[in-house]
Amino acid sequence: MIVRVKYIVAILLLFTYTANGQKITWYQHIAPLIHSNCTPCHREGESAPFPLVTYEDVAKRAAFIKKVTQSHYMPPWKADPHYSTFANERKLSEEQITMIADWADHKMPKGTATAKDENPYVTGTRYKRKPDLVLSMKESFHLPGDNTEKFIVYKIPFELPDSMNVEAIEFTSNNRKVIHHANYEVDNVPELDLYNTPAYVNNTESHLDYYEQYVKYRQNMVYFGGWIPGSSYESYPANIGWVMPKRGVVLLTVHYAPLGKDEDVISGVQFFFTKTPVKRVIKAVSLGSGGIGEKQIDPYFYIPPNVVKSFKVRVATPTDQSLLYVWPHMHYLGKIFKAYAVTPEGDTIKLVSIPDWNFNWQEIYWFPKLMKIPAGTIVNIEGTYDNTADNPSNPSSPPAIVYGAMKTKDEMMTLVMVSLPYEKGDEEISTK
Repeated sequence: MIVRVKYIVAILLLFTYTANGQKITWYQHIAPLIHSNCTPCHREGESAPFPLVTYEDVAKRAAFIKKVTQSHYMPPWKADPHYSTFANERKLSEEQITMIADWADHKMPKGTATAKDENPYVTGTRYKRKPDLVLSMKESFHLPGDNTEKFIVYKIPFELPDSMNVEAIEFTSNNRKVIHHANYEVDNVPELDLYNTPAYVNNTESHLDYYEQYVKYRQNMVYFGGWIPGSSYESYPANIGWVMPKRGVVLLTVHYAPLGKDEDVISGVQFFFTKTPVKRVIKAVSLGSGGIGEKQIDPYFYIPPNVVKSFKVRVATPTDQSLLYVWPHMHYLGKIFKAYAVTPEGDTIKLVSIPDWNFNWQEIYWFPKLMKIPAGTIVNIEGTYDNTADNPSNPSSPPAIVYGAMKTKDEMMTLVMVSLPYEKGDEEISTK
């Protein structure tokens, strides 16, 4: 009944819109919707299979776009909008969906171009401008099509004229489709030789191998971040962020998915600097698998074959914090992810709920404003996993025992939280 009422309201709004003499056109109505919700992934260098940038790109697929928007398959947004809201939501209203359908059904009028560029995006980035510094592998890494996943840690040294205030940071790659996920850290290395160690270490057999080669660089880590399918850049409000040291290394760990044919890939990290001093430094904390509370996951984190199984973990917050964003992570068996916090007074702070997990559509979820997490608050993470043959994403056939680890056929239940020490008035600071 609710859906029917929403549809009727959308039709009435659209009728009013067209009755006032405003024909729905590409430039005036459709392009803003496509460019804000679709183009970030549907353009050169991104993971989507075809571009949706120009009028021609969209018009030839208008019927398809009508279908996937009416079914709510696109644009993808997996978080439950009724549980919590975020600054980076990709959503179309019923009115906007009806508007796209009407445009598709009436020969896709182009309208009159404005001074605004056809493509509002900068080539090579999702951020609003070109990067100030790009640090990447010096040459492509060759991946054989041997159906074996790989963990490679790349060392990317840098020496700058001076330290820099970071406004935004972004993972970059010429071949995202081969990457399961990537993590990267920036280490301050003021004196040690940056070049007498290997350019990369194959960490596939043991996740500790790279420590022997790179441990001396990891004494002063100033930043830790990552990329997963669906995510984009990380940026910060004014005066908030972190400082790029003038000399050090980026240690870039890339988890490559199993491949059936040879591929070449070159990846890196690009930085956007600001002259505004960073007065408040962010901190990233990983909870659950691979982080704080890993040994407290209840029950013990393993999933027998042919079962659907749920887990939870509870982690205490030691000090008052202001939360910028959360980053949930599971693998292919994941079905439901939920995170919330309970304050010492018993109040519940809703963080994120994903009722239909999809590994291919992961996100970093930015809160509209900084969110206070008081000292003593308990962060709760809950995850449900489907290790049956009924799960079409199950990487094992027949289903096999799955333990908690980083490989594709293993599983994780992780929540990364990025925050800074709380200051009075933080609740009024917008994150974007």
